[in-house]
Amino acid sequence: MPDRAKILLVDDREENLIALEAILSSLDLIPVRAKSGEEALKALLGTEFALILLDVRMPGMDGFETAAHIKRRERTRNIPIIFLTVVDSAPDYAFRSYAAGAVDYLTKPFDPWVLRAKVAVFVELYNMNRRLAEQAAMLREHLSAELPPGEADEQATVLPELSKRLAAVENELARVTELARKNGAPGLVGSISDLTNRLNHLRAGFDALT
Repeated sequence: MPDRAKILLVDDREENLIALEAILSSLDLIPVRAKSGEEALKALLGTEFALILLDVRMPGMDGFETAAHIKRRERTRNIPIIFLTVVDSAPDYAFRSYAAGAVDYLTKPFDPWVLRAKVAVFVELYNMNRRLAEQAAMLREHLSAELPPGEADEQATVLPELSKRLAAVENELARVTELARKNGAPGLVGSISDLTNRLNHLRAGFDALT
């Protein structure tokens, strides 16, 4: 990976941001802070994020309104969002969270292990998507190239390496699928299904080469 995955932490309270950073400190990711919905939208303009942890209750633009803006933008609509709010929130908050496009919903005080485990799975999926995109680019390059006779040996070297990389992604997907099953996050089902389909298409394209 050229760089670590970034997670956007959105909460108007400094102590909550500090707590989130502490919980996620053992994961291989970069946390980015935003103390309002407006700050979050600005951060999303120039940075790619693997996941957004979004507080529901914020002054001004609340979490639901912020999520609506995120989902309306072509560039950011597919970034998974986990809503965070206090346990005494309105009873319809869970429904509104999923209706707003959230992949999950956690109430404070939440179990740090549960949050860390859920975030870890989404980061894994994000990294796998990036690796898969790299393999797809390599495969497209070889599918479109007309190699001169003298370069046949080069293709014979590259294809086994690509096969090895694809197998590694397939094995990792199986592991992440099992983690997702254990964590039970509703939003993971669609993400894993999409990644599985993309991987199957890539494998079919590779098999056509060999």
